Amino acid sequence: MTLSRREFLIKSSAATAGLAAAPLMGTTPQARTNNKLPKWRGFNLLDFFSPEMEKGRKNPPEFLKWMADWGFDFVRIPVSYPSYLSFDRSRPILVDEVLNFDESKIEEIDALIDIAHQHNLHVSLNLHRAPGFCINAGFVEPFNLWKDQEALDAFCAHWEMWSKRYREISYQKLSFDLVNEPFLRTDPNDQLSPGGPVPVEDYHRVAKAALESIREVDPNRLVIANGNGGGSMAVPELSDLDLGQSCRGYHPMIISHYKAPWVFRDPEQLPEPKWPGEINGVYHDRAMVAQHYAPWIAMMKSGVGVHCGECGAYNKTPHNVFLKWFEDVLDVLDENGIGFGIWEFSGSFGILNSGRTDVEYENWYGQQLDRKYLNLLMKYA
Repeated sequence: MTLSRREFLIKSSAATAGLAAAPLMGTTPQARTNNKLPKWRGFNLLDFFSPEMEKGRKNPPEFLKWMADWGFDFVRIPVSYPSYLSFDRSRPILVDEVLNFDESKIEEIDALIDIAHQHNLHVSLNLHRAPGFCINAGFVEPFNLWKDQEALDAFCAHWEMWSKRYREISYQKLSFDLVNEPFLRTDPNDQLSPGGPVPVEDYHRVAKAALESIREVDPNRLVIANGNGGGSMAVPELSDLDLGQSCRGYHPMIISHYKAPWVFRDPEQLPEPKWPGEINGVYHDRAMVAQHYAPWIAMMKSGVGVHCGECGAYNKTPHNVFLKWFEDVLDVLDENGIGFGIWEFSGSFGILNSGRTDVEYENWYGQQLDRKYLNLLMKYA
């Protein structure tokens, strides 16, 4: 799967040489819904999700072929920045090590992007863990992206590196997703500590600096910012920047993350999910979903492109409840011209190998396929 940087750029440039030069935003049929972002539909691939690259959930090349064969056109690649660095992993990373780029590891990311492009899949490259911030615990950062200039400088340097590396690849084939799910916890090393959205002035400052670093190298690159407060909150305060925005398809989390131990302190004590139905005295139905996305749709109609970069449900949600709820989510997104990226293709949220105990799986070339889930997604592909 690994190829040299020169081979990667030659193949990627050849694959995009015939594309029209017209701007990407607003050129696809779904522009009739006033969404400036294309209605990409696909999946997240977690090959480089872990700070240690070898611990990522590696997806074989045939997975990308199946995506394309089933009618999908999008992959989001959440990357943990330490995965492509060289440093002493026996201790927490130091400030002076956060730019120790490892070419051999970066070439593995090149290779996955190249395979995706071979199957005509748009790639969204996302820093899931950026210098100084990640919504997930499990790695000790040496500074704070939202407060420390050293962290922001490193963040911009990473995006400058990616911009230089991929500036020969068409923006129709590759976009950048700045940082996953901005959020502030009282204890960043405790996954379950309380928290909330990043102060908007801090988010704006960080996004603006990164965007300028990218655009100085690559003026046409399409760049996307995640919603605040863990991805769920639209950020109209960023509307003065030339950014799309990425929402989430996890509302309400009592459905999407039922019994998820990294979300709830007492996951086994949660009330049984229902859809539609009453949970903890609140009635849950499609109207709740529509209300949740109203700020996103209003922002989209004001001229900000919107895409749902992550969505789906953990494998503990009863399958019949999940499918009914998720069809409502997809309906609301679809009728507003908003595409989606399922978290994930293969794994506990996926259409393959999810480990659900209430699904009759189909054997698909040795993989366990949730055909009902796939059929639902294909309605919108």
